[in-house]
Amino acid sequence: MGRPLVSVIVPSYNQGRFIRETLDSILGQDYRPIEVLVIDGASKDETVEVLRSFGERPELRWWSEPDRGVVDAVNKGLARVTGEVVAIQSSDDTFTPGAITTAVAAFSPGVVMVVGEVEYIDAESRRIGGTTLPPFSIEAYVAKQTFVPQPAAFFTREAAQRAGGWQADVSYAADADYYLRIAALGPVVKLDAVLGQYRYHEEQRDRAGERIARDWQTAVGRWIEQTHASRRMRRLARLGIHLTNAHYTGDARWWQRTVELYRALAVSPSVLFHPDFPRRELLPGRTPIWRVLSRVKRALGFKPRGTS
Repeated sequence: MGRPLVSVIVPSYNQGRFIRETLDSILGQDYRPIEVLVIDGASKDETVEVLRSFGERPELRWWSEPDRGVVDAVNKGLARVTGEVVAIQSSDDTFTPGAITTAVAAFSPGVVMVVGEVEYIDAESRRIGGTTLPPFSIEAYVAKQTFVPQPAAFFTREAAQRAGGWQADVSYAADADYYLRIAALGPVVKLDAVLGQYRYHEEQRDRAGERIARDWQTAVGRWIEQTHASRRMRRLARLGIHLTNAHYTGDARWWQRTVELYRALAVSPSVLFHPDFPRRELLPGRTPIWRVLSRVKRALGFKPRGTS
């Protein structure tokens, strides 16, 4: 692919405490040419002040104006990009050094998307974990046996144009829906390299678990119908819906989580042997029993796990 222009869209709203680190991680890449488009929704914190502090850098363009949320912001960015390769980087996440060079090198004719691993970091940028994703397949993606981490995803502008924009009616799963539509267009290359960092902190919108599960069900159901998917793909979609429901069901409704896991097993018994399947949750009542045992241990003076 040579050295194509890479466009990075940064949707932003009230993430002034993190956005400098995000932009430094992009502008500090060893790859050129790049363009960075920050689409800010009229932040009320220090975001605009941070953006102004970068001065007149031709690689960085930004807009700060009211919008209708992250879906609107991303779609504004997609309409403005000019690069052959595109990435969407949240204003609280970062690229790792060399990420763009590594991603661009992995593109070859026909490839629509390149996906890497991510590290998980906290509000103070301390590493708290990371991913070990399997090779990508759209079947595994639909079945929720893998996912596309946005901080480590790059796709072609041609694929983006064919896929269309983010969909407002599935706003809590808009990125997952978008990557599904892109992945359906051609090969996706999965790299073992860590390309991005995903930050966990208190203000994140992805804490709205029930809405994520609801919107994923809508998105994958619509995709199944529009593509006239095979019976096998429909079964995998049902599996993915049950696993998503289980994942985003809180401890207060542990029984519903257990029911969803048994429903997943009914659709595909082999999921029991997937390394990420929460087999312990199949035990009815495990969560409240575990809570009681934890309280008893603390009352007896035992320290929680992970402490010394």
